[in-house]
Amino acid sequence: MAQKPGLRPTPDRVRETLFNWLGQDLSNWKCVDAFSGTGALGFEAASRGATSVIMNEQDAALVQQLQRLQQKLDARMVKVQRGDALSCLKTVAGQDLILLDPPFGQTELFEPALKAATAALNDDGFIYLEAPEAWAEERLLEMGLALHRYLKAGAVHAHLLKKQ
Repeated sequence: MAQKPGLRPTPDRVRETLFNWLGQDLSNWKCVDAFSGTGALGFEAASRGATSVIMNEQDAALVQQLQRLQQKLDARMVKVQRGDALSCLKTVAGQDLILLDPPFGQTELFEPALKAATAALNDDGFIYLEAPEAWAEERLLEMGLALHRYLKAGAVHAHLLKKQ
């Protein structure tokens, strides 16, 4: 995993629960990890058979680390790119899984990221949202999303969402 002081990786327990919810086999899935950070979620999706994983990260040093990991793992299905998460989400469509783990201190990113992810998702796809607080189901419904699964682990609120 990529590392940087202050970076908050998804806890192992949460990552394990997420992929248990999704199933062990993600064959032929198209995924976007919009706020890649350590890359743990995107690389996990790739290891479970996703055929396309876009790992988007804004921090140049983390992008370099992610690219080295991608080469070391020979993860050809992974594309590491540097850029703004919202711009990334606006350039993709038909995704099976969109992973959203914005910096907890930048709460202004959450709603725009969810809206952009909803537009990029296929009808049967999933959005994973990791947040510092639980999102009310009414608020999600206003964006056309339904809460499929939820877990609180420490300071992390993990939401698995689907289109209504």
